[in-house]
Amino acid sequence: MADLPPDRSPPVAPPVAGRLQSPIRILTVDDHPLLREGIAGTLEDEPDLRLVAEAASGQEALARFREHRPDITLMDVRLPDMDGIDCMATLRQEFPDARIIILTTYRGDVQVRRALAGGAMGYLLKSMLRKDLVDTIRAVHEGQRCIPGEVARMLDEDTEGSLSPREIEVLRLVSEGHSNKRVGVALGVSEETVKMHMKSVLSKLNANDRTHAVTIALKRGYFSP
Repeated sequence: MADLPPDRSPPVAPPVAGRLQSPIRILTVDDHPLLREGIAGTLEDEPDLRLVAEAASGQEALARFREHRPDITLMDVRLPDMDGIDCMATLRQEFPDARIIILTTYRGDVQVRRALAGGAMGYLLKSMLRKDLVDTIRAVHEGQRCIPGEVARMLDEDTEGSLSPREIEVLRLVSEGHSNKRVGVALGVSEETVKMHMKSVLSKLNANDRTHAVTIALKRGYFSP
């Protein structure tokens, strides 16, 4: 067999790092069109980020995620059909590797802890989006958990006074204007039991009265108004 002629073709240059990488694919979940438009405008200026789908409800988010399998999901806490953190938990049961960044206007430490316990990789206040959104998406895509300093300070400041699930139920009903008696009927317990729960709530939250307790609970994110 004759020898093959030497290869005279020019050497192939190695690929430039990052040039051939696929863009990070993003799903936005929020029921406010203006916020979704703002996020879309921010992302379109970033060549390594691509918005692949939007959703305005929890059920739509589940459908869009199954359809597009995004790398990153931006999830609002308050959705018209379900709590965003519950939606995240449902998603992660089906897709354990889903990387989700929670977006919210609420600053409560309880909500942050719920989100992190549910598997959120990032947590951003909506007031931070213009400054921090792009960097947070990139960091979470690299596997980092991103909690901005302002949010982390929230966790440091509010470490006491955790309410039990039943105390939260009682306080939620109180926030809707129900008397102790009506709260007891709704929960199937005596009025005295409700009073006992409220006494514990006031003590744990260091609240002066029922109204003050509701205000503190809303601020900390035990429930939404």
